[in-house]
Amino acid sequence: ETNAIKALSLAPDHALAHLVLGGVYIWTNRAVQGIVECEQALALNRNLAAAHGFIGMAKFSMGRAVETEGHILEALRLSPRDISAYVWMHFVGVAKMHLGADAEAVSWERRSIEANRNFPIAHFGLASALALLGALDEARTAAKAGLALDPDFTIHRFRNSRLSDNPTVLAGQDRFCEGMRMAGVPEG
Repeated sequence: ETNAIKALSLAPDHALAHLVLGGVYIWTNRAVQGIVECEQALALNRNLAAAHGFIGMAKFSMGRAVETEGHILEALRLSPRDISAYVWMHFVGVAKMHLGADAEAVSWERRSIEANRNFPIAHFGLASALALLGALDEARTAAKAGLALDPDFTIHRFRNSRLSDNPTVLAGQDRFCEGMRMAGVPEG
């Protein structure tokens, strides 16, 4: 945060510095400030796909999961092979799960895994969504794939790394954790 602010003091119109500061704000539970910075980044560079991805994540962390997909779709339109696309896809999957659209969540989590098979949380997201749909054998397979990538992953650790303290997000996180529990992810 300090470095991004310093960079902006030297170059106030640096789109990437606004993007970085926006990301810091979003990941430290200051989503509104993060969106402002990402919007400034887009004002300076309308093709900055990552800013759309960050805004989608921020909307999710504010309890506005229904708005996430549109921002991610714009990011993917601008940069379909972006190095961060797999993260964006996972966030849509999680947003869909929070909205109770578990079949759509499965589709997005599978897309995330196809884009990067070494992203453990997407495997856990897939496991959770599948379990919530009642596909327990597939869910257990997905959970095992996630645990093969991150053997120390636990539901407890996941709960402690929360992105938001928004009650809507926390309720969705409970649902996500219940799906992981059904899929056999260790409690920790």
